[in-house]
Amino acid sequence: MIAIIVHGGAGTIKKEEKIPKAIEGVKEAALAGWKELKKGSALDAVEEAIKSLEDNPIFNAGTGSVLTLDGKVEMDAAVMRGKTLEAGAVASIWGVKNPISVARKVMEKTDHVLLVGEGAVKFARIMGFDEYNPITEERREQWKKLREKLLKEGTIPYWKKISEL
Repeated sequence: MIAIIVHGGAGTIKKEEKIPKAIEGVKEAALAGWKELKKGSALDAVEEAIKSLEDNPIFNAGTGSVLTLDGKVEMDAAVMRGKTLEAGAVASIWGVKNPISVARKVMEKTDHVLLVGEGAVKFARIMGFDEYNPITEERREQWKKLREKLLKEGTIPYWKKISEL
């Protein structure tokens, strides 16, 4: 039996109206993977399913990722080929649309398993991945509200230092 199982994240969806969108997004991702599986490999199917999640702003991956304390997006992705145990991953990568595709390139084009931060970004550019800004207006507003709350509460004393960078 062949199956595609897609997980839409570990966080909670706080707004009731977003739940149907999330369910639809997971269905779309599974379907994207299924369509690719019919014509390609399991690895191609995994990449397509994850790209669908990364492209959907309802999820905290790719476009629509939650911002870091300093107002940036840092994304992670990993992929593995079960038969050969090859793996590729990126962590704290920014400025790319689909981190899963960069992770696959790490697996296929390097002797490394994990590239992080600036090294991952440089690798992505060398591999031809265009610059992309995944920050949505909704996430920017969410970040601004959190920043105001933290500053008001004094919860993070080093915040002023970070925001001045």
